[in-house]
Amino acid sequence: MGLKSIFTKEKGKEYRKVLKEKGFKGLVSEYGWKLVLAVIMFYLIRDSILYILIPYLIAKGLFGN
Repeated sequence: MGLKSIFTKEKGKEYRKVLKEKGFKGLVSEYGWKLVLAVIMFYLIRDSILYILIPYLIAKGLFGN
């Protein structure tokens, strides 16, 4: 299972359906901890860029005048 195949729209709908029907335990038992880890890493990287890196670069003057 590649990273691109984890984050497709169709897979996302499938994950939400399983989560809604079986809950978190069902999601983990059906797709494994790799999916949970991939989602956590995705949000960790995204939030680090949004809330740490971009404000730091703005403060250093790399984006501003």
